[in-house]
Amino acid sequence: MKNFEGKTAVITGAASGIGKALAEKFAKEKMQVVLADIEEEALEKTVENLRQYQHRVIGIKTDVLVEESIEELFAKANEEYGNIHILCNNAGIGANSGNKAIWEIDKNDWDWVMGVNYQAVLHGLQAFIPHMLEHGEEGHVVTTVSLAGLMPGAGTYGVSKHAVMALTEALSRDLVARGAKINASVLCPGFVDTNIDNSERNRPNHLGKSEEVVPPVGAEIMSAMLRQGKKPEEVADIVYEAIKENIFYILSHPAWDDSLRSHFENILSRKEINKASEEEMVKFFQPREDGEKY
Repeated sequence: MKNFEGKTAVITGAASGIGKALAEKFAKEKMQVVLADIEEEALEKTVENLRQYQHRVIGIKTDVLVEESIEELFAKANEEYGNIHILCNNAGIGANSGNKAIWEIDKNDWDWVMGVNYQAVLHGLQAFIPHMLEHGEEGHVVTTVSLAGLMPGAGTYGVSKHAVMALTEALSRDLVARGAKINASVLCPGFVDTNIDNSERNRPNHLGKSEEVVPPVGAEIMSAMLRQGKKPEEVADIVYEAIKENIFYILSHPAWDDSLRSHFENILSRKEINKASEEEMVKFFQPREDGEKY
């Protein structure tokens, strides 16, 4: 997709973090932008800020856990701006399962993480793709995955991200097989300065609260890693260029390349999964000489 001006983008999780940065980037490129988020106050503030610069944007409160809410998002976006060209399935949450083994994690935790990180993306595709195929214009779908979708471990979060990675890979193949003018990408960032470490704030009451939280030291380390990560605006610029160049795997953090290479070499070696060494973890807290961030 080369031409953005006058086209329409829909972004979930758009009130903060990467989603907000994507909305700002697309708006600056003279697109019509639909921002969707469950946090109504933050959503309204973001929309108001963008409108101050005469951008054509609207905000729609959306609970991606609810399929009907995603369908309503599509209907309202289509009613407001007509044809939709870019869909960013960006809404996502971090997991908070503490030190539990994968088989010990509560059903409510699984339902929440898989509901937001996987099922919501599937429902987004089901709601938007038929329309994007029908109008026949160029389009693009970006799914925010994570490097956790390419690496082992990471508990429920990792499972959800591997699932949505496989879903988007299947989507891409199906679009190609049907000769569609729509392309797809998976955004796989490392650490980004967002508030995903505070995902519990949006956990619905009917799914309760996590029975076991991450120990304070672990939570502090995660927050520190995120604050030291790339700015969402940097990631949004990378995504924009990837859409223009039709890049499927958007690896925004080259500092992780060696870890990815090691992981896939390990797969091909037929060996058991290796634990990351203590030395490898320590390096994440040390600035790189080239300034690249994890």
